[in-house]
Amino acid sequence: MTGRKEPFAPREPGVVRMYVCGPTVYNYIHIGNGRAAVAFDVIRRWLQFRGFEVIYVHNYTDIDDKIIRVARETGETVRAIAERFIAAYEEDLAALGVLEPTHRPRVTEHIGPIVDLIRRLIERGVAYVRDGDVYFRVQKFPEYGKLSKQPIDRLLAGARVEIDAAKEHPLDFALWKRSEGDVAWDSPWGAGRPGWHIECSAMSMHYLGATLDIHGGGQDLIFPHHENEIAQSEAATGVTFARYWLHNGHVTVDEEKMSKSLGNVVLVRDVVREYGGRALRFFYLNTHYRQPLRFHREAIASARSAVERLDGAVAALNHALPGSVPGEAPAALLEALRAIEADFTAAMDDDFNTPEALTAMFALVRTAHAVAQDPGRTRGAVEAVLARFRRLDAVLGLLSAAEDVAPADVLALVAEREAARRARDFARADALRAEIRARGYAVEDTPEGPRLKRVSRS
Repeated sequence: MTGRKEPFAPREPGVVRMYVCGPTVYNYIHIGNGRAAVAFDVIRRWLQFRGFEVIYVHNYTDIDDKIIRVARETGETVRAIAERFIAAYEEDLAALGVLEPTHRPRVTEHIGPIVDLIRRLIERGVAYVRDGDVYFRVQKFPEYGKLSKQPIDRLLAGARVEIDAAKEHPLDFALWKRSEGDVAWDSPWGAGRPGWHIECSAMSMHYLGATLDIHGGGQDLIFPHHENEIAQSEAATGVTFARYWLHNGHVTVDEEKMSKSLGNVVLVRDVVREYGGRALRFFYLNTHYRQPLRFHREAIASARSAVERLDGAVAALNHALPGSVPGEAPAALLEALRAIEADFTAAMDDDFNTPEALTAMFALVRTAHAVAQDPGRTRGAVEAVLARFRRLDAVLGLLSAAEDVAPADVLALVAEREAARRARDFARADALRAEIRARGYAVEDTPEGPRLKRVSRS
């Protein structure tokens, strides 16, 4: 709310209540939508890494003018359109490595709480009914504009507001819209459906209470959506709606805003198909979440190469493990790993600075290769670096799909085979190679030691 960095402390010690606006499900998501999903996924992961319990709510707007329009154009039902694009959204987010939220509510399943909240606003005199529609009285909320830092007269001058004779003031916004047919629900004001803004207030408070710790979304939602959420929520409850507001920056395509009219809308699934989900995730994380982000092919190709470097470091460690000598990790290595994690932690504690966190990850990459190439490496050294990769990747989510550590029984067979080769018992070594292959791995003998590669079971 202040527009500056502040120390974070949740309302309830140890528990973070977090709400992030989800999609209106009428089409496939573009790379701007994907950026928001990944940014808040990493924020949620970091809070969990720091020991907080995070109750994360990410909604679906499954009834809206846009969905109704698509349904009419295609001849499908509103529900069929919503179901199709909810499934597509979840598929896209899975490709980006986004974790499932704690709750994923749909508007159509929360009409009761929405109607109750509107009724409370009417009773308090901050909302009014006009011919089956219900509007919020903006002028009854003196702090309107506090998030966007604009007074009402300036917001009115800068907003594209349609003249509506039913409204008392041009900035008054709809809480309930009169409608009929299969996209309407009963209410005290007649059949209709919710307005966009009231949905998020009702669903967030239903799961998280009157005051949220973190409310997030894209910068384009600051006004009017988040401004209106604050007004209606605080007018209804009399308490602060959200203690911290976080907004991710816009994504442009070759320095132009994405728009259908320009024909430059880039879908997440198209980028994933060409470059992979982890490359797109890295691309997002390589820029601070609040900063604008320019999408271009060279940048996404570079991100893919960076992910391959991360993969290569983990692969080198896995390949080095079977040929390592027994022993603990050296104290100097453990100290270097602690220093890398300290840098990573400092970066993420500083407003979730993922570019600096990635710098720490690549310091870990250099350490990984140094350990893997050391002919005297101990098993403890290799395992310590692998463990640090897993630990930090729990936050960034870049390596989880790439790491392929062979099971302990396979690694034991590899170690036994190495011992047989050193003893020049080649018949035993060949038999063990066959046993390893039967378990789904091939052994490649290299100057750095044996390397494993997953293969089809023979």
